[in-house]
Amino acid sequence: MINTKKILTIISLMIAILFLTYAYVHAQTKADKTVKNDVRNSINRGLKWLKDQQESDGSYSHHPGMTALVATAFMKNIRPYSEDDGPYIKNAIKYIVSMAKPDGSIYDKDLPNYNTAVCLMALKETKNPAYNEIIQRAQKYIMDLQFDQGEGYTPDDKMYGGIGYGNDLRPDMSNLQYSLRALKESGVPKDAAVWEKAIHFIQRCQNRSESNDQPWAGDDGGFVYFPGYSMAGGNRSYATMTYAGILSFIYSNVDKNDDRVQAAVKWIKDNYTLDENPPIGAQGLYYYYNTMSKALTAYGEPTITDSKGVTHNWYEELARKIISLQRPEGNWVNENDRWMETNPILVTAYAILALEYGYPND
Repeated sequence: MINTKKILTIISLMIAILFLTYAYVHAQTKADKTVKNDVRNSINRGLKWLKDQQESDGSYSHHPGMTALVATAFMKNIRPYSEDDGPYIKNAIKYIVSMAKPDGSIYDKDLPNYNTAVCLMALKETKNPAYNEIIQRAQKYIMDLQFDQGEGYTPDDKMYGGIGYGNDLRPDMSNLQYSLRALKESGVPKDAAVWEKAIHFIQRCQNRSESNDQPWAGDDGGFVYFPGYSMAGGNRSYATMTYAGILSFIYSNVDKNDDRVQAAVKWIKDNYTLDENPPIGAQGLYYYYNTMSKALTAYGEPTITDSKGVTHNWYEELARKIISLQRPEGNWVNENDRWMETNPILVTAYAILALEYGYPND
């Protein structure tokens, strides 16, 4: 016998579920659109401010690396700009090209590897074949900096596979991650030797004794600056280098589900916050935001569930945080002066790029 009352109850429940699902999706779509609009407005305000900071020689702050970051911020915009759009890019690229050296490096007075890496990415972003020769020389220059047999290092050496500033005698995770970003994004093939060599150094910067053969290694899964040294003190893991580690592993063709990557992701979940660069406070805060956005975009997961079980839409939260810190004139600046972050041109470029890297596809 058909129980009409029961059937009506089931139908009512199904209608209610469908209505709630529709309401949730509608609300989420509306929230997504609001975030996207706010991000676009924020980026445009930041780019407008940057445009007005250009020097007469085409540079920003008379610095090739900052000039490259600014030019890249324009070219990676949601509505991308090109060299032909104006002197704020065209003259910036000319300035970068003028800094190219015969050995392939692109810098002025210091930080040859950092500058070469970010300049290489900017030149590649132009998609202009006129720069192919400079790009190829820069790729070779960066790969030649890698600590390997050419410098007398073997895979047993703790510094093997790393890349440093280019003018000193030790590598670090920060220089390496920028180098790998530049090489990956400028098209160095997956079978190039640089990637496998880099993995040796990356895993020796991780607090994971199972894969790190150094005696100091702990087991929280996070990363330090170089083997045996952390900017957070001792061998303490910190966020910027942990995100750099995730990105470097993935760019070096390590699967995102690899235990080493997952150990680093667990550290992120255990220390998830946007209020500081954990555990070193405001030091390098915008470099942290920039690296976080780049790494989690490469990781490819839209949410992070922290160790308390709270699920975070990391891009939306990061975007909201960055936008909340934007100054009325359109720029950003860090009151903590470590790593040059009191320079508003550098910090504004970091912030805009962080917003651009993870921006959801329309």
